[in-house]
Amino acid sequence: MNRVYLSIGSNIGNRMDYLTRAIEQLQHHPAIQVKRQSSVYETEPVGLVDQANFLNIVVEIETNLEADALLQVCQLVEELLGRERVIRWGPRTVDVDILLFNEEVIRTESLIIPHERMHERLFVLVPLLELSPGLVHSATQRPLKQYAEEATGEVWIYEGEESS
Repeated sequence: MNRVYLSIGSNIGNRMDYLTRAIEQLQHHPAIQVKRQSSVYETEPVGLVDQANFLNIVVEIETNLEADALLQVCQLVEELLGRERVIRWGPRTVDVDILLFNEEVIRTESLIIPHERMHERLFVLVPLLELSPGLVHSATQRPLKQYAEEATGEVWIYEGEESS
């Protein structure tokens, strides 16, 4: 069984609903079991900054799928929830990224694990470390806590209400 961490984010419409629906879609897959999820965090956008704030969460799953098959499931969840890939780092209904897959390092044309910018992003590191404070970056073998101490930006626990 593979232990995997996924990052899920949304900044269009009812962001909480998209996060919830993404987790439900993953849980309904016969080869995926959602084990734990972090608190929900709100962050300002990275890259293209002229857009709404994101809600982000990290989930730990167990799956017997290989990494490339899991990537296809993640992309299908995004598609089912209306994700359109128009602008790089642009607004999205939902984004589902594979952060860590066991302790593996994977580099293919379609998939890079650990996620290539994971160590630079507090909106990934904070919820990931909430779930597993002792995690290390599988490519560098450096504790993720060290990356979090060096990363910039703001992340705060989401406590707001959403409207459709």
